[in-house]
Amino acid sequence: MPSNLARHFLLSEDVVFLNHGSFGACPRPVFETYQAFQRELEAQPVAFLGRELTVRMRTPREALAPYLGTSPENIVAVVNATTGLNIVAQSLDLKPGDEILTTDHEYSALEKTWAYVVRRTGARVVTVEVPMPLVSEAVFTEALLAGMTERTRVLFLSHITSPTALVFPIERAIAEARRRNIITVIDGAHAPGHIPLALDAMGVDYYSGNCHKWLMAPKGSAFLYARPQMQGILNPLVVSHGWTNQSKEPGAMGALGNSPFIDEIEMQGTRDPSAWLAVPAALAFRKEHDWDAVARSCTALAQETAARLTERTGLAPLSSPEFSAPQMVAMPIPDCDPLAIHDALIERYAIEIPVFKWKGRALARVSVQGYNSREQMDLLVDALSDLLDLARPLSQAMS
Repeated sequence: MPSNLARHFLLSEDVVFLNHGSFGACPRPVFETYQAFQRELEAQPVAFLGRELTVRMRTPREALAPYLGTSPENIVAVVNATTGLNIVAQSLDLKPGDEILTTDHEYSALEKTWAYVVRRTGARVVTVEVPMPLVSEAVFTEALLAGMTERTRVLFLSHITSPTALVFPIERAIAEARRRNIITVIDGAHAPGHIPLALDAMGVDYYSGNCHKWLMAPKGSAFLYARPQMQGILNPLVVSHGWTNQSKEPGAMGALGNSPFIDEIEMQGTRDPSAWLAVPAALAFRKEHDWDAVARSCTALAQETAARLTERTGLAPLSSPEFSAPQMVAMPIPDCDPLAIHDALIERYAIEIPVFKWKGRALARVSVQGYNSREQMDLLVDALSDLLDLARPLSQAMS
């Protein structure tokens, strides 16, 4: 049976949902706040999107900034982390021969983003293979430092990796990049609400994270952080009402009274800002339900589930526990047709979980959130055990 916290969510009772990491899940009271904003917008769209919007957009920044360890002036609303990181990547003045240093664990949409930038600028991507299993901050950092050259202009890293669900120990690499005048860009899609953040203290230049995943805000809510000294470099992906011809001049203001960083990115014509406006409600929900304690219980259950599957498969984990994302674990499984296993989990057991291959290794990634239960973990381990015993004939039967 699901935990009593499941009653706060809108997830179908017909599905064992173990894939919070992909798109998140929004609690009912937060979703109701989101819908209330939408109804208010429809009741008087001119007032909402015209006279009132600049003030309304400030409230989530003020609520979220302390949680991120920064000030409201250093974050701006975007619809998702990929958009925020595209703003950065497409604003950088890269030239032929410049290098973008990254790892072999990055999210595919951002790999495509940098490939697009490379095609347009003549820069090149340099990919570092992270030594696996990940068991040492020193080994991780030294691998990155070995990849830095006099041509390295950008260090791009995930904070929590999407395919392998690892927490990268990025702080020392960021500090060294800063010392070498290398711009640091961090994909924090899975970080807010999942691990503590102190962005100012981190010293990162740019950081984008989703609020719709582990923070549990509605889909379409995310932020882009820029260190104050680096905000002026950025250009909006879409030029609209927030832009002015003087935006790059020292001390310039945006068209709507904020900094150009905020006005140019946030004010881009007619779009529904309700998901972003509901972020304070998500923060309030977490506080009301002591979500830090909930997360600790979820972490214990996620790690225990991974250990149980490891015992059955005999396959080593991808990292030591301190480098595994707390509530999301990518678990190695025996070689198989991952699509066949994924489909069988849905069709036979109603389990929603990603199963895929990463660098030739079959992985199943489990997410554990407050609406999940130990009984669901038992079902997952037993289902994977049964299916993996049948993986080869199942694959043949479904091909």
